[in-house]
Order: sequence, then structure tokens, then C-alpha cells
Amino acid sequence: MMTKAAQRSAEGRPQPLLEVDGLRKHFPIRRGVFSRTVGHVYAVDGISFHIDPGETLGMVGESGCGKTTAGKTVLKLIEPTAGTIKLRGKEITGLDPDSMRPLRREMQIIYQDPYSSLNPRMSAGNIVGEPLTIHNVALGKEKEERVAALFERVGLRPHQMASYPHEFSGGQRQRIGIARALALSPSLIVGDEPVSALDVSIQAQVINLLMELQDEYNLSYLFIAHDLAVVEHISHRIAVMYLGKIVELTDRQSLFEMPLHPYTEALLAAVPIPDPKAKRRERIILTGDVPSPVTPPPGCHFHTRCPYAMDRCKTEVPELRKIQPGHWVSCHLHDSGPMFPLARPRNAGRSID
Repeated sequence: MMTKAAQRSAEGRPQPLLEVDGLRKHFPIRRGVFSRTVGHVYAVDGISFHIDPGETLGMVGESGCGKTTAGKTVLKLIEPTAGTIKLRGKEITGLDPDSMRPLRREMQIIYQDPYSSLNPRMSAGNIVGEPLTIHNVALGKEKEERVAALFERVGLRPHQMASYPHEFSGGQRQRIGIARALALSPSLIVGDEPVSALDVSIQAQVINLLMELQDEYNLSYLFIAHDLAVVEHISHRIAVMYLGKIVELTDRQSLFEMPLHPYTEALLAAVPIPDPKAKRRERIILTGDVPSPVTPPPGCHFHTRCPYAMDRCKTEVPELRKIQPGHWVSCHLHDSGPMFPLARPRNAGRSID
């Protein structure tokens, strides 16, 4: 049987930079004097995806769906419970911290909160230059020159290297975080909601900066967010998560023009269309609350809130199937192919000004 990597090679497609297969992260719940395990939080429950060189995969979903845990597990900042993670075809799932150290230069992260992700006791220049010191990439004057160049590249001035985090605005702090992530010339950057704590006007500047850096350095992004307008602007493909699982995965245009999962339909219905002439979209109000990841519903996790739920949805777990080229959906409605588009077509790929 031909492996996925061999199949992609035979089809003339490049080898993915990152391949994730069946990734799970279950956090144990411990109680009592002896800290016995009485249950688990199923934060990430068997997700699979790949990211090609120079590609951005957006990952969206409600708070608590497992997006951040998935990003940190991919970087092995959190050890996975099961599944495999491959970087450039090499499996890194079981590597210990010492073996992972050389690979850290290839994989970096931009955190959500620019206020808590920077050490207040270190100057901005030392924060950006710290990875260069840790990995013995540059020291002394060479390090200072490289840090100054990074400051200029992300839109900061070299003389600000001596300033401390509290002397910067939120947008400037996030630029420091981006410069720190770029310091080791990585191939993959995980953005854990990197613009959600910023003003809307600053969000646009940071998003455009990330896209410029991607084109310049051929970076790959795993871009985690809950704002669909931002994800639509920056992503090439989008994975929609619900309660630890990917329920839909496809390219940006297909997702926004023809969503095939009821949860994706509900998410898109809540996004305002910035066109006064556009026909108003029917609002979809989901009933009930998001189930607990400790006791997820049997069958399809979304069936308790789904307006299209059938009896089999309550017992059978739907597989993530390829419904049409490049479009994967986990829903019994489409077991034999796409039955119908669940939302009216709309313009995709709008720019942020």
C-alpha cells in the first residue's frame, strides 16, 4: 500500500513541511489523596492535517475546542497522548527534549497575549536576541546587528532595543514577539491567536506584516484564531474544529462559498458581510451549550446542537472523508458526496485595509 508521502510524490506535489496524523491530547483528571485518575479532558481527539512549505493553514473554532492545545502539541511544548507528528518527513513524536533541541530552530510560536509573553525584566533587544544566544547562532556584535535588522524588518526602530516591554504599545509588543520568532529563521510558525488582543486597525497591520514575511522567507503558518474574517484573509486552507475534532478541512474559497458542515454554516452565519448591497444572510442560532470535553456526546459531538441531526448521528462517529477534491468533511449528511451547500454563496478573500 502506497504511503501518503509516496502518493504525494507520485502526484508531483511537494512533500509537506508538517504532517499530523491521529493526534490526541487527553489531560488526566486527578482527585483524592493518592491523585487517582478519575477521568480525562479530551482536548484534542484524533486530528489529522498537513501544511505545505509556504502555506498557511487556518484553524478556527469556539473557545475551548482544542485549537491552542493542538498548536502547542504540534510543537511538542505539550507531549501528545497518541498520534504522529512529522517534520519534513521525519517523525518527531517520541523525541526527548535533547533530541528536539536542534529542531526548535525550525519551529517557533507567536503567543496570543503580547503583555504576558515578554519577560518584563529583559530589554526588547535581549528578548529578541535570546534565541540566538541559546542556540549559539550569534554572539556579541554580530548578535546585536542581527537583532537590529530584525527590529527594522518588523517595523520597529533599532534604538528601541534598549527599551523594556512596558514602554511599548500592544501592537509593538506583538512585533517584538514576531521578531523573536523570526530570529532563528524557522520554517514553521504557530500563531496562537496572535492578533486577538489587538485593536482592529493594529490587527490589519500585523496580519499584513505576517503575510509579507511569509512571501519573503517562504514561511509556513499554523494560524489559530476564532475571527473568521482574519482567517479568511491570511489562510490558504482552513480547518474547522469542534470539541477536539476537525469537522471540515478545505481551501479558503470553498469553505466560505460552500460550507458542508452544519457547524461551519453556523460560524459563517455569524460573520457580518461588509457590503450594504449584499443580500442579508439568514442567521443560524445554535441551541444548547458546548458540551464538556470531559464527557463529550457519543456519536457525532455536534449532534446535540445540530439542526440536521439524524438518529445515526447519536451513535455513529462520522469519519473525516474527502467529499470532493480538497474538501474533507466529518458529517453523515455527506456520506455519499456533497448533498447540498449549506449556505448561500458569498465573496471570499476580501482584503483588510
